[in-house]
Amino acid sequence: MTDPKLIIISDLLDTRARKQKELQFYTEQLKELQAKMYWVKKEIDLTTTIIDMIEKVKGIVTGK
Repeated sequence: MTDPKLIIISDLLDTRARKQKELQFYTEQLKELQAKMYWVKKEIDLTTTIIDMIEKVKGIVTGK
C-alpha cells in the first residue's frame, strides 16, 4: 500500500510536463494578443491624427 504522504517522482515529472505545456500555450496566446494590441494602437493613432487634421482644417475654414 502506498503512503499518501510519499511523493512519487513520476507524478512530479508529469505535473512539470503539464505545466510546461500550459506555459507554452499561454506564451503563444500572449504573443498573438500583443500583435493584435500593436495594430489596435496603430489604428487609434491614425484615427487621432485624422481627427486632429479635420479639426485643424475646420478651424482654418471657420477662422478660429
